[in-house]
Amino acid sequence: MAFENLEVWFVTGAQLLYGGDAVVKVDAHSNEMVAGLNASGNLPVKVVYKGTANSSSEISEIMRAANGDTKCIGLITWMHTFSPAKMWIHGLMDYKKPLLHLHTQFNEVIPWSEIDMDFMNLNQSAHGDREFGHITSRLRKPRKIVVGYWKDKSTHDKIATWMRVAAAHNDAQDLLIIRFGDNMNNVAVTDGDKVEAEIRLGYHVDNAPIAKLVPYVEAVTEAEIDALVAEYEKQYDFADDCKKGTDKYDVVRKAAAQEIGLRRFLQDKGAKGFTTSFNELEGMSQLMGFASQRLMAEGYGFGAEGDWKTAALCRTMWVMAQGLPGGSSFLEDYVLNFDGANSSILQAHMLEISPEITANKPRVEVHFLGIGDAGVCARLIFQAHEGEGVAATIIDMGNRFRMIVNEVKVIKPQPLPKLPVACALWIPQPNLEVGAGAWITAGGTHHSSFSFAVTTEMLEDYAEILDVELLVIDKDTTIRTFKQDIRNNEVYYMLNKALR
Repeated sequence: MAFENLEVWFVTGAQLLYGGDAVVKVDAHSNEMVAGLNASGNLPVKVVYKGTANSSSEISEIMRAANGDTKCIGLITWMHTFSPAKMWIHGLMDYKKPLLHLHTQFNEVIPWSEIDMDFMNLNQSAHGDREFGHITSRLRKPRKIVVGYWKDKSTHDKIATWMRVAAAHNDAQDLLIIRFGDNMNNVAVTDGDKVEAEIRLGYHVDNAPIAKLVPYVEAVTEAEIDALVAEYEKQYDFADDCKKGTDKYDVVRKAAAQEIGLRRFLQDKGAKGFTTSFNELEGMSQLMGFASQRLMAEGYGFGAEGDWKTAALCRTMWVMAQGLPGGSSFLEDYVLNFDGANSSILQAHMLEISPEITANKPRVEVHFLGIGDAGVCARLIFQAHEGEGVAATIIDMGNRFRMIVNEVKVIKPQPLPKLPVACALWIPQPNLEVGAGAWITAGGTHHSSFSFAVTTEMLEDYAEILDVELLVIDKDTTIRTFKQDIRNNEVYYMLNKALR
């Protein structure tokens, strides 16, 4: 996916009270601003000026057009003059996509020696934007508010963050997850209401028996396998017992056939993510761990053991992070390490961690996987690079979806000579005691979608667009206030449901 195929529309609010000359100036200023935003090089998505809206009918027409345009992922509104809020009611009620309210002004500073009533009438963003803010609040319209001068990079950065989130939201509206097998072993947190998820989040989940995938894998030719394994040999180090001529080399080739077959299956279905189950592998030579690692790095969402919500969120966070350094991946809490202020959690899984999150060259190894029906499996071994990131999850609370975000600090782990898995070691903020305690208090999953590139602000914007509950665990979190936040939220959502 590429951001260059998307657009964000820019609409300026005004009215005809101030005469035709004022409208001409408003339009000229707006064109200059949009051109400047696009020329800045700081925005990932093109801004398209859609004119100045001076009446309710003009606003409604733009909003309806935005809803129906597949390139348009969201709207930026700015009130150059006083724009009466009643003009926006019908358009905002109809509008369905992400909304950013830019509170800015064409002039950076007040021209103290020259300012007159004509200037005052024309430059009323301080007035008009409050009027617009009132009606969006009155309508309970989710939106992001950015306050700052339109030429400043800090303003651009906030708009760019929202653009990435709007693009991810747009991507999620046709996000099909293929679920190979159901959730496993009576696990509750990886399951949830798929109908409500499609209504609220956009996700569509389809089951596919593993037997449907087997013919795709079996149809892969030896020449195709040769070409892909040659690519592996360029990108990765190979353990000595996995090199050409060994029995384990054949296991790697079978993993390559799985990757090719799985990719074709997902492409044929139009799917952007998938889940696997190590208890349902009939007809497969091994668990698709190697293929999962590779496809995650391409942008496919992944969740283990049928975890479709994590698979979808992994895809969404990958879309947000496109072009940014650091990488994203599916991860799972494995083992605790109590070490005072450096107490941490080892993040790993049996096989399926994306190589996007390492700065080193991964190593191809083949080992027995003593769980379920997996058998001997190829995998990429590496350690995540150090840095700050976010771990996130979406859980089903019955009456609502809850997004939990924990800021984490990834540190360097010790060598794991007898544990052949890809891994990350992190300290949940503000520390293990509070971070893990808050996550558990909130009902968080043992799986998470992790990213070095995605920020808390992006996930805040995403939760705002989706209108779902958000709980953030960061350096300022205390268990006492966190519990109170949960209690307050419970009351809010109960009342909100009753009012609807």
